[in-house]
Amino acid sequence: MKRVLIYSGLLLAGMGVAQGSLLNPWQPWIHAVTMVCLSYIMLEVGLEFSADMGHVSQYAADFWVAAAAAALPWILCALYFIGVLHTPAKEAGLVGLFAAATSAGVLFTMLAAAGLSRTWVFKKARVLAIFDDLVTVLLIIPLQILFAGFHWKFVGTSLISVGLLAMAWRWLNHLFWPVRKPWLLLYGAGVTLASWFCEHRLHLHLGVLLPAFVLGCILHHQGTLKEGDDPHSGLDQGIKALFLFLVGCSLPPVAMNGMPIGTALLHVLALTILSNAGKCVPFFLYRQEAAWNERLALSVAMFPRGEVGAGILLVALSYGIQGLPVMLGSLSLALNLLMTGVFIRVVAALSPGYRFTNPHSRR
Repeated sequence: MKRVLIYSGLLLAGMGVAQGSLLNPWQPWIHAVTMVCLSYIMLEVGLEFSADMGHVSQYAADFWVAAAAAALPWILCALYFIGVLHTPAKEAGLVGLFAAATSAGVLFTMLAAAGLSRTWVFKKARVLAIFDDLVTVLLIIPLQILFAGFHWKFVGTSLISVGLLAMAWRWLNHLFWPVRKPWLLLYGAGVTLASWFCEHRLHLHLGVLLPAFVLGCILHHQGTLKEGDDPHSGLDQGIKALFLFLVGCSLPPVAMNGMPIGTALLHVLALTILSNAGKCVPFFLYRQEAAWNERLALSVAMFPRGEVGAGILLVALSYGIQGLPVMLGSLSLALNLLMTGVFIRVVAALSPGYRFTNPHSRR
């Protein structure tokens, strides 16, 4: 819980620093370092993905559940931006995507820390959260086409994206490169450099989210250390903390446009409620696998947001979107981060056999 509070505080601190013009000359460097950190985080998400090729049909079902759980919060928040805040549809669609992605990194860490790593909720959330992130990354492509207009480069980007996904599935866990944290940071820098080359030399806006995720899937992750045993876990936490601070620094100065602070906070609360309500799709499914309380726990486990949502806001900024939608989306993201400890507590309370007095108690 302490770490989540620090992350949230750093995001808000970065937003505070961004209110002045001091960082303007440094924005290109801030953007570059932010992308390296985001690549590192998506590499870790890819590393977490594993698949039993004998149960492909189950993964297919989980993928569509995750797709619905990613699309519904996005649609609800985009409609809120359009209907209540009168945001143009294209901008609302792109900014609203911040609400789609569950933070796999935050979720896995917090569930494990709560002693839930052997539960059905954890095992199912592990699959859904990664598919959820993947669907969010894929949704960026048609939104970019909608926002920037159709061009041949988007055809190339789409073909490359399909090819990358095919590589991830075909060569899952096949690349025997080092996977310690310093190496992942180096790979993240390489992915960022490759993305820059594609964008500025080939004019293909591929970004870092999908390539980094695919590389993480291909890397052989067996034998990696648990966070508590990894001598580089401090580096990992530092990178994620730096990323959220830099995301805050990258956001434009707050422009209230005459809106009272109380009204803005109500909008933030409404966006947060809508985005989390959309994550409750699993509650209505998996009836053959789990009781209602476990399905509800799984839905609540999908509430935490973080790195990918922040990355989406950066994509929106790259298209020149500013003003209330970005500000409110950022504050909603921060509020969800602050609430992560509460969400995990609810998940634990709903999990059969869990006792708060003994976090290692199991069913």
